[in-house]
Amino acid sequence: MAAVPGGGRPYVLLSCATSIDGYLDDATEQRLLLSNADDLDRVDAVRAGCDAILVGAGTVRRDDPRLVVRAERLRRARVARGLPPSPLKVTLTERGDLDRTARFFTVGDADRIVYCASPAVPKTTELLDGVATVVDAGDPVDPAWMLADLAGRGVDRLMVEGGASVHGQFLAAGVADELHLVVAPFFVGDPRAPRFGGDGPFPWHPGRRARVVEARQIGDVVLVRYALSPRCPDA
Repeated sequence: MAAVPGGGRPYVLLSCATSIDGYLDDATEQRLLLSNADDLDRVDAVRAGCDAILVGAGTVRRDDPRLVVRAERLRRARVARGLPPSPLKVTLTERGDLDRTARFFTVGDADRIVYCASPAVPKTTELLDGVATVVDAGDPVDPAWMLADLAGRGVDRLMVEGGASVHGQFLAAGVADELHLVVAPFFVGDPRAPRFGGDGPFPWHPGRRARVVEARQIGDVVLVRYALSPRCPDA
């Protein structure tokens, strides 16, 4: 892993939807729909305002996301600003067990970067030859180093869409500036299912409370925006 000059990092926005009891999904093979059409349009607009979108390798395997801007008007607006139609796609992996035919790699024209733990770099580089840039991010993968590397690649605003372990890593490392938390109007109640945040030494606690900058009903879900650092502007 090479040194990264400067040490700056992008503005980091975490985005997720949970059940009332904090679950990101259920324990079935079918993906649980936590959002609604209007909120998905909002997420699309947030994506369009970012330079890169990041998900963990587990999300790439499980959900097979496209991670592209869906609305044609938003893609056109990005192009008019001299940007590609969709943001850079980013994932991180410890083992490098990714499928090069996943939609992360095959849908859209955005560049793709895979931050990989050092031991798996040779295997991953060979596996993803021609479809992604593989970057040695240390062992284990260091979120702070990765963010500095993204800043060096011109990423000023990063959207992190999950999954649970990735959100937990960014929160525990104290490198998140803003959280968009959407709450669906039902419970999951299954300890086998993934839960937002998980366990960790998070910087926000009863003695250091996150600041609410917006709370808004969107159909049958509620969006709460939290400021997690002084970099986050008020609503």
